[in-house]
Amino acid sequence: MAEKRKFKKRYCRYCQQKVEFIDYKDLNLLKYSLSERYKIMPRRLTGNCKKHQDMVEVAIKRARQVALVPYIVDRKRVIENPFELIK
Repeated sequence: MAEKRKFKKRYCRYCQQKVEFIDYKDLNLLKYSLSERYKIMPRRLTGNCKKHQDMVEVAIKRARQVALVPYIVDRKRVIENPFELIK
């Protein structure tokens, strides 16, 4: 029989920091949940709990509507650190 893979347990970053609410204007908190192409990363990769992942998704969607975070990034022009341009 195949052996089960053992992965290290991922802990929610927001639970460790005791974050009550994730604001869409706080880009330093949101950048950990975005990929280099500004896609929302899933829970299994970030280790977020369900409550905080839902708050992150809502905050990122609001930040996109206010144009703080872009919806898409061109494939040919992938930016190394996209949050440097925002500051």
